[in-house]
Amino acid sequence: MKPDSSQYIRTLTIAGSDSGGGAGIQADLKTFSALGCYGMSVLTALTAQNTQGVTGIHDVPAEFVRQQLDAVLGDIGADAVKVGMLHNPDTIHEVAKGLKRFDVQRVVLDPVMFAKSGDRLIRDEAVAALKSELLPLATVLTPNLKEAEALLGVGIDTDDDMEQAARKLAEMGPQAVVVKGGPPVTAGNDDCFCSQANGDAKKHWLKHVHVDTHNVHGTGCTFSSAIAAYLARGEALNDAVRQAKEYISAALENGAPYRLGHGKGPVAHFFKLWNTQI
Repeated sequence: MKPDSSQYIRTLTIAGSDSGGGAGIQADLKTFSALGCYGMSVLTALTAQNTQGVTGIHDVPAEFVRQQLDAVLGDIGADAVKVGMLHNPDTIHEVAKGLKRFDVQRVVLDPVMFAKSGDRLIRDEAVAALKSELLPLATVLTPNLKEAEALLGVGIDTDDDMEQAARKLAEMGPQAVVVKGGPPVTAGNDDCFCSQANGDAKKHWLKHVHVDTHNVHGTGCTFSSAIAAYLARGEALNDAVRQAKEYISAALENGAPYRLGHGKGPVAHFFKLWNTQI
């Protein structure tokens, strides 16, 4: 069902801040805006971060996370919510309670565990809480290969492994799972596997031409927030995932010529605006 055209399309991101602007809350809000949504935020952590890596993480107290959730959802509400970096179990507990308290129906869960630089963004003890409390609330779960391996405790080396991983993760409660990024045998294909957990699981590969670019910082955040934006706009789940894949592929392609910082640069969230003469 398409939202009322006289109302804002409301999208909320619950995630950590990236001081470099390429990932986290900043990437989510840019994506929401690029796709015509009104973006709101609940900060779960602050990071000292740039294109080269993460040098510090400061948790937002769980009680203040709850206050932010109550302030936003209690007044404005949300047509879809994207959940990203949750560094500790107390924060995960508050987020899960908040999603239930306000009966949020469209939840995209990006289980952020590692930055593109390899820095770890979640405490070990938080993984179990993530699995038990948030996976059952997710409309779509979007782990990359390393995150899927961490959630399942198994290695993923082949296409069959990816399919099995998506199925096993779907059995934990999400309506759909997208395992991002091809394993070594298909590296370069930029493929994702999508599985729906509805008693009659369907699977397909999201295939796009690989973009040769160094600017990949925030791709996971951008992809998951794009899914949330399209769900908020009233798109069916499969269509939302497909359109989000097209958006991130185009953002990677259009961002490839740019240089920012000395490490992995961001994608071009506003490529549609940049390609339009004003």
